[in-house]
Amino acid sequence: MGTVGRLLLATGALLMVFGALLIIWDKIGWRLPGDIVVRGRNWTFYFPLATSLLLSALLTLVVWLVSRR
Repeated sequence: MGTVGRLLLATGALLMVFGALLIIWDKIGWRLPGDIVVRGRNWTFYFPLATSLLLSALLTLVVWLVSRR
């Protein structure tokens, strides 16, 4: 049961860090050139295409490096 508790604590800590990074990212307003933004009169549609591809490539690299052991 201790292993499950540690896993839940680690997951919660990672979610907190990820949430903080999202808040900081939003305040900076940094967008990659391939991200799609459509602004209407009372709405905004944001589709982070380039950001999603970059994150996917980075996470794939991390998983590949970890699984090589």
